[in-house]
Amino acid sequence: MPEVTIGRRGFLHIGVAALIALPAGNASAADEPVPNSTGTNPPKLKAPANAADCHMHIYDPARFALAPSPRVAPTNAALAQYRLLQKRIGTTRVVIVTPRNYATQNEATITAIREIGPNARGVAVLHPDVTDTELTRLNDAGIRGIRFSLGDPASAVVTPDMIEPLARRIAPRNWHIQFNMGGDQIVALSDVLQRLPVQMVFDHLGSPGIPAGVSHPSHQVIRRLLDANRAWVKLSGAYLNSRIGPPYPEATAIAQDFVRAAPERLVWGSDWPHPTSPGPRKPDDAMLFDLLLDWAPEEAARHKILVENPERLYGFS
Repeated sequence: MPEVTIGRRGFLHIGVAALIALPAGNASAADEPVPNSTGTNPPKLKAPANAADCHMHIYDPARFALAPSPRVAPTNAALAQYRLLQKRIGTTRVVIVTPRNYATQNEATITAIREIGPNARGVAVLHPDVTDTELTRLNDAGIRGIRFSLGDPASAVVTPDMIEPLARRIAPRNWHIQFNMGGDQIVALSDVLQRLPVQMVFDHLGSPGIPAGVSHPSHQVIRRLLDANRAWVKLSGAYLNSRIGPPYPEATAIAQDFVRAAPERLVWGSDWPHPTSPGPRKPDDAMLFDLLLDWAPEEAARHKILVENPERLYGFS
């Protein structure tokens, strides 16, 4: 099969992507329900060409055993099921984030990247004892950052003391550190964040907490990092930042503040298959995508969030 070459740092994939059809957009998605998602209708917002979903997870225990964890992993959440979500909402690029249920085992993530091809990148979970050889392997496989998920200590597989050592290890590769932690933790680690020699990405609107929202001190910590061009924010996890439920007005206030401040430092993510969604029903992913119509009313800003910013942050060609 032919090779497909991506210019950034020699990221090379054999063309197995030809085995998996690219999503055709959202025109006919209403016919097929998506596991771990409510509803079947396509979104009102038409995804622009090369739109990226910059935050989702793959759970594929049939091929890659899950690590022991108190967290219950979603089911029906492998690449084939995610393809149905792409078809529904119309995104074609994707950033796969290794979930806590895989601990530091990143094979499910990099295998999915390889199977998708040039339209995929990934974020791994690592410990500071990772070898340089492994870092090179992950880089060549499409990994562009590492994640610290610290919000739930009972299920965390990394610790805050690992942040600075790993930041020094990944800095020469131009990777970033992605943080999934609450507002109080961001404030507690603000001095560490200021010292890091890498770009930072904050999950789920920075998770400032309810009802504090933009009034939480962590919001200003992130805003200062944005103003200094040292951080990015994922417009994701609306349901994690709202007590009221759809259309998540508390989350909208946070997102709109970020969009006004720095639309060039934001990316969007579905968070499929929604492993931390409260309640028995999963969110409506079309509605989550349509929130961008309120969060970023200007088409130019949405194009940055969905296309241009992911190209800069993750190196999509």
